Amino acid sequence: MHGHDLITICAILAAGFACQWLAWRVKLPAILFLLLAGILAGPTLHWLAPNDLFGELLVPLVSIGVAIILFEGSLTLKFSEIRGHGAVVRNLVTFGVLITWAGSALTAYFLFDWDARLAALFGAIVTVSGPTVVMPLLRSVRPVRSVSSVLRWEAILIDPIGAILGLLVFDFILASEAADGLLEASHTVVTMVAAGALLGAAGGYLFGLAMRKRLIPDFLRNFAALAAVLVVFAASESIHGESGLLAVTIMGIWLANTRRLDLEDILDFKENLTLVLVAGLFIVLAARLDFAALTKIGSMAIVMVLVLQFVIGPLRAVVCSAGSNLRWQEILFLGWVFPRGIVAAAISAIFALRLENIGYAGSEELVPLVYSVILGTVAIQSLTSKTLANLLGVAEPDPTGVLVVGSNPAALAIAEALHKNGQSVLLADSYWAGIKDARMRGLTTFYGSAVSRYADRNMDLTGLGNLLSLSRRPGLNELACVRFAQEFGRDNVYTLSDESEREHRKHRVTGESRGRVLFGGEHSLEDLLESLASGAKIKTTELTDEFDFAEYQSRNLDSLLIFATDKSGRVHFPTNDGGTSPGPGWTVSAMVRSAEQA
Repeated sequence: MHGHDLITICAILAAGFACQWLAWRVKLPAILFLLLAGILAGPTLHWLAPNDLFGELLVPLVSIGVAIILFEGSLTLKFSEIRGHGAVVRNLVTFGVLITWAGSALTAYFLFDWDARLAALFGAIVTVSGPTVVMPLLRSVRPVRSVSSVLRWEAILIDPIGAILGLLVFDFILASEAADGLLEASHTVVTMVAAGALLGAAGGYLFGLAMRKRLIPDFLRNFAALAAVLVVFAASESIHGESGLLAVTIMGIWLANTRRLDLEDILDFKENLTLVLVAGLFIVLAARLDFAALTKIGSMAIVMVLVLQFVIGPLRAVVCSAGSNLRWQEILFLGWVFPRGIVAAAISAIFALRLENIGYAGSEELVPLVYSVILGTVAIQSLTSKTLANLLGVAEPDPTGVLVVGSNPAALAIAEALHKNGQSVLLADSYWAGIKDARMRGLTTFYGSAVSRYADRNMDLTGLGNLLSLSRRPGLNELACVRFAQEFGRDNVYTLSDESEREHRKHRVTGESRGRVLFGGEHSLEDLLESLASGAKIKTTELTDEFDFAEYQSRNLDSLLIFATDKSGRVHFPTNDGGTSPGPGWTVSAMVRSAEQA
């Protein structure tokens, strides 16, 4: 490899990181910045020429990258979750997909000089959205739970469904090009699908069996998963060309629906790997865009975006919400938010590359149109969704709930007390016994690490505006404070002092890396756990004009104030940067360490 090529590849990865970081800072989908960076580096400034850089390796490298992305996405498709999240979500990932497919295909057919098969392929591609583009919007807009839950689960479930639809249409195009007549083409498609489905199912079954039998040590599980995906992809491609992507998608779905199979660490690894692949892949793919093709579809691409945004989106929301309890304002917002993202960009690129290789008419316009739709829908919805949510009255007025990280007895006791005082509480931890205990207490839980990419995609923060990081692991508390300071604001992120921190100054964590310290740093998690073990309870008392906070303190000298709730329902925690001064009409919740009654 020449020195210039090495520098170029390193620059692509560095630019990918910069785009991901910028997206995190401004709470916008990363794909927006990745595609813009690729367009700038490629057709605008001519710094990057992917065909020259990778040569004949471009297609296989992109194919492998897309295969890994599709496998990672398919690991989230659990059929039980489709059944368990209401009729609206079920309708959106079934009837909604068909409405989007038919509407988009018909619009493309009449706007562009394409045959029906290419228009159908485009329609299938734009049926997918994805959590990587929807979740940043939800965090920025903060719609009410009835809306955010539907949008979140639709985004998670629709990626592999839309990808399979796209793969089937793509396989039909290739088969019809190589065959004489519809019957032979149909036979070829059935063979492709059978090869992909059988190998994918076999790969999923065998890999799942190896994991359940503990034949793969923990430190090799991620490596084994990656190797298995690539083996299944290559084997399927060798048996029947163009069946590999379907095979890895089926393999992921099989594993996701296998009982008693813990995939969390594999999913975390695949998400991290996908992060790198996406960053490099889409800069490279966007750099291949041809301005001539963009200019050719110019005004028609704008019309396509507008039809998707103002016609097809609202139509699918209205049809799929029929008979539900959603208000018309909520239905309108559901129809507005459906940005296209990573899977659409990935599969359109690999489809276009392979169609160009066989000289399929119009294939050079497929990627520019899909990328125009991605940029258009992400830009429109990112800029307007918050305002629209406020106008429609579907935005959370002022999130006051609490995310509690940790499931030790102190975290459980405080979370339960907050819940009993009317606060919205979500308890997150990767310790299953603690999560089970929390559910027995009636608490809403998230099983998994609160600072993982899995949590970024699956944890519903609707109604939450505060963090209490109470884990036994100080490192996790620090990470959670850094992570959610961006989400809730640094003034609403709280943690406890650590025992070792009080004893040794060199262990003290800087203010930039932590939240506000509860109890002025005078009480640690170990102190709370010791008090609870000796029989202490958290009790709540209402203050009045006659029984104010000073009177309360004088009568409860042996108690520790945990939190106070003002008359508007907002919770306040005692910290290291100023005392809490509850007034009449407030309630105070304190840990009572003796038999006294607060």
